[in-house]
Amino acid sequence: QVQLVESGGGLVQAGGSLRLSCVASGRTVSSAYMAWFRQAPGKAREFVAAIGWSGSWSRYADSVKGRFTISRDNAKNAVYLQMNTLKPEDTAVYYCAAGSVPAITANGFASWGQGTQVTVSS
Repeated sequence: QVQLVESGGGLVQAGGSLRLSCVASGRTVSSAYMAWFRQAPGKAREFVAAIGWSGSWSRYADSVKGRFTISRDNAKNAVYLQMNTLKPEDTAVYYCAAGSVPAITANGFASWGQGTQVTVSS
């Protein structure tokens, strides 16, 4: 079992930036692939970005391409999401996820964090 703890959420104005962090503990060998998802009020959870162990494999949702960057530091068991040029529609709870296979859907990830709120004001 992998435990994931997110941090870095908050309130930011449109056009601003935030950096989310997620630290994994426990059976981190099962966190070869890590991802960020988000869920806005009244909407389904949606994929944001994912990254493989070495960083050579990554995927982004079309809605965040060119604005968000996912990265990881394996020595710290951490994954990050740098979010630039934020828009009000980016407002959501952001969740960190970990899994052992490459995936961009929620059912491809076995472990989840508790989420961190990101609010972008217009």
